[in-house]
Amino acid sequence: MATIGMGDIKKGVRLEIDGNPFRVVEFQHVKPGKGAAFVRMKIKNLKTGKVIEKTVHAGDKFEVPELEQKSMQYLYDDGEMLQFMDTTTFDQIGLTHEQVGKDIEDFLVDGMETEILFHNGEAISVELPNTYVYEVVETPPNFKGDSQGGKKPATLNSGAVIQVPFHVLEGDKIKVNTVDGEYLEKAK
Repeated sequence: MATIGMGDIKKGVRLEIDGNPFRVVEFQHVKPGKGAAFVRMKIKNLKTGKVIEKTVHAGDKFEVPELEQKSMQYLYDDGEMLQFMDTTTFDQIGLTHEQVGKDIEDFLVDGMETEILFHNGEAISVELPNTYVYEVVETPPNFKGDSQGGKKPATLNSGAVIQVPFHVLEGDKIKVNTVDGEYLEKAK
C-alpha cells in the first residue's frame, strides 16, 4: 500500500489515519529557528465532515486510503439528505449535509455530474468537477467608471456568491473554479 510522508502533503491530498479517510484542506510548512521542520495541517474527515488540526513531523507516514470513485448525478436536496443517482445502474444514494460540506453544497446544481467517494463500500463524500459553467442570477448593475480591475459579488444559479469582474452581468454564463470559488472567464 502506498504511503504519504511530510513532503507529499498538499491541499487536496487524501490520507488515512486510524482507519478513517481524510483530505488535506489547508497546510503550512514550518521551519523553526531551532529543531526540525514540520507541517501544520487542517484535515477533513471524509466520513463525518469534521475538520481537525494535525502536526506532521519528518518521520511520520500515512497510508493512502483505498477509495472507490463513481460518477453520479446530483438530483435534489430532500431536506435531510442530498440525493445522487448512478447514471448506469440508476441506483440512488443519499449523503448528509455534513458529509457533503457547505463548500461543495454551495456549488451543486440539479443534474450536475459529480464524483462520489466510497470507502469500504460506503458513500462518504462528493467531489465536484474542477471547473463548471454557472449562470449569474443576481449581481449589482455596472456604473460608469467600473472598469478598472475591481470586483463585485454575484449570485450563481447554484446559490453560491462569488466575486466577479464588473463586466459580468445578470444572465451571463461564467466558468468558475469550484475548488476555491474563483471566477475564471465568461463561458463561450
